[in-house]
Amino acid sequence: MNFEVVGDITEVETFAVGSSIRELPRLRRAYSAGRWRKRKGIARVRLEDGTTHRAEVHWYEAHGIGRVEVKIKQFLDDSP
Repeated sequence: MNFEVVGDITEVETFAVGSSIRELPRLRRAYSAGRWRKRKGIARVRLEDGTTHRAEVHWYEAHGIGRVEVKIKQFLDDSP
């Protein structure tokens, strides 16, 4: 599913760091070494069909590399 994050991500939490991340070897191969964190937050997202929704999003992040592989985990409401 293709989507775009619209605006800021709020209520950001880090819930895994370093070796706690199962995907760590793949992240290092794909994006290089760094202090990787798995994070989550609430964002407004725009889907391919143009509708916008509030959703919980998860992503990986490392200093100097930035936010990668943002994915929608759960829609929180259907109102624009």
